[in-house]
Amino acid sequence: MKFNKNILKNRWASNALAISIGVLVYLFFSHLDIVGKGIAAFFGFINPVIIALIIAYIMDPLTKVFERYVFRRMNRETARRNLAVVCTILIILAGFVFLMVALIPQIVNSIITFFDNVNVYAKQIRTLIANLQKQAADSRFDFSKILNGGQALVDTIVSKIPSNIDGIIDTSFSIGKNIVTWVIALIMSIYFLADKSRLQAGFGKLMHAVLSEKAFRSSSKFWNHCNSIMIRYIVGELLDALIIGCSNFVFFLIAGLPYNLLISVVVGVTNLAPTFGPIVGGVVGTFILVLNNPWHALWFIIFTIILQTIDGYVIKPKLFGNTLGVSSVWILVCIIVGGRMFNVPGILLAIPFAAISDYVYNNYILVVLENRKSKRREKEEDELEEIGGRTVRRENAEPGAERNVRGENAEQGAERVVRRESTELEAEGAVETK
Repeated sequence: MKFNKNILKNRWASNALAISIGVLVYLFFSHLDIVGKGIAAFFGFINPVIIALIIAYIMDPLTKVFERYVFRRMNRETARRNLAVVCTILIILAGFVFLMVALIPQIVNSIITFFDNVNVYAKQIRTLIANLQKQAADSRFDFSKILNGGQALVDTIVSKIPSNIDGIIDTSFSIGKNIVTWVIALIMSIYFLADKSRLQAGFGKLMHAVLSEKAFRSSSKFWNHCNSIMIRYIVGELLDALIIGCSNFVFFLIAGLPYNLLISVVVGVTNLAPTFGPIVGGVVGTFILVLNNPWHALWFIIFTIILQTIDGYVIKPKLFGNTLGVSSVWILVCIIVGGRMFNVPGILLAIPFAAISDYVYNNYILVVLENRKSKRREKEEDELEEIGGRTVRRENAEPGAERNVRGENAEQGAERVVRRESTELEAEGAVETK
């Protein structure tokens, strides 16, 4: 059945359409919880695909390096791309295995050290409590209420553990489910990397068929610029994290501090998150070291402050340069809002989002507003010119009209003179005849 567009010209059809849209909007906002659950369920279904696309996008720069420089002499594009993907996966897996082999012993050692020193920590805590009680007795302060409150809190926590066994089981099941999701996403990302050219060509044909030629060129330019910003940001952040982690590792080796690789990896990974990441890394490293030796924690804090200062004023400006050129206030706003809305992913993507939004504002929104303003100004100037032209024509027309009136009056006066003279001549002739 073919839809008749002329039916919308009827008043009842437009009213019915407006009422239907109003009802849909009301139902949408009155059932936001159901809509939110539906959207969450939908993203839960496609979550492995989204994670796979993100992993493939992050690994693509390294794949391009192998494809352009290592296997550039291969004529077959498919074989070159597949070998580049295989080398990328092997390097990432080798790095992951190396980190696990190096980190797991230190993590186990730190846990063993913690449990071996539990008695020492308990003795120190008892000494601290005794000193506090002594000082409270000297100042006539009833310290027993605080102790009773702490004991009640501990008893409450202990009593809650059996009742929360189901929650612990659910959490364990959720962790296992997330591990399976990440494994599936990693396998899918390999296929996305291998078929990148085919996927891009298909998507490009679809967009070219949907959009006009001008809109297609404009959207391609926009997405290419956004992709350039993201790639520069990812590469710069990874290099910055590597530099920070290696610098921290060298300092630990020189100073003879324990857990050098563990804390260096923690500091490097947390440095990927802007603004708040280095603070988290410093807190975690300090907590690990203070259990072993408080003086080690103090030296680590001093070195972290110096290293982050150098990173903020020297390393990052050299890595990023003026490629982003975004205001620090706008970056801070994006970090806070993104962190509150999307947690860790929002913090990680705050800087590229700020750069892209700044690019859109300067190259699209401002351009459109300036074009509108210039067109409005040209229209006003044309109207003023038209009004001025009418005034000039009117002024030029008025003297001519006066000349025409004076000419007409002169002609009428001459005719009256001629008629009077002829009348007089006729009268004289009549007298002579008599």
